[in-house]
Amino acid sequence: MSNISNLTRGLFKENPTFVLLLGMCPTLGVTTSAINGMGMGLATAFVLVMANLVISLVANIIPDKIRIPSFIVIIAAFVTIVDMCMAAYLPSLHESLGLFIPLIVVNCIVLGRAEAFASKNNAWASVLDGLGMGLGFTMSLTILGSIREILGSGKIFNSAIYNEHYGMIVFVLAPGAFLALGYLIAFINHLRKTN
Repeated sequence: MSNISNLTRGLFKENPTFVLLLGMCPTLGVTTSAINGMGMGLATAFVLVMANLVISLVANIIPDKIRIPSFIVIIAAFVTIVDMCMAAYLPSLHESLGLFIPLIVVNCIVLGRAEAFASKNNAWASVLDGLGMGLGFTMSLTILGSIREILGSGKIFNSAIYNEHYGMIVFVLAPGAFLALGYLIAFINHLRKTN
């Protein structure tokens, strides 16, 4: 498979959120605003790229009996780095994302790519796969967060578009996440069928 297809697969053809429907917990939980969605997506992208790189390098020396636990330890190390860096340099975003940052360890996108791709491919292809999946996840969370923020509070990236008194508070709450995500998935499925 070419390097370009490794990179673009996660953006469009196999987008983790809109096509594969993976990582729904952070997708629905943190996308109350565009900045939260982007922050969570970038944190996950970093973990995906670094975990894929390390796993592709050590996969041949890890015994099969401890393969999955070893992958989880590698992923947890990079999640800890992200968590500590966010706490130190982006405290308000870290507080907004809260428990969802440590939960990246058990995100099925990260562990799934480690098992399905990184453990079977070379380092460069694994990095590109992690980058593509990570950017696809970031894009989808940012889009969903933007839609919810615009409809719910009349803002995008904390910049007012219209008076927040006209916002529909339901889109900032959990039901709004399901509604917005459902309509986005339906729209993307429609686009995929017409192409």
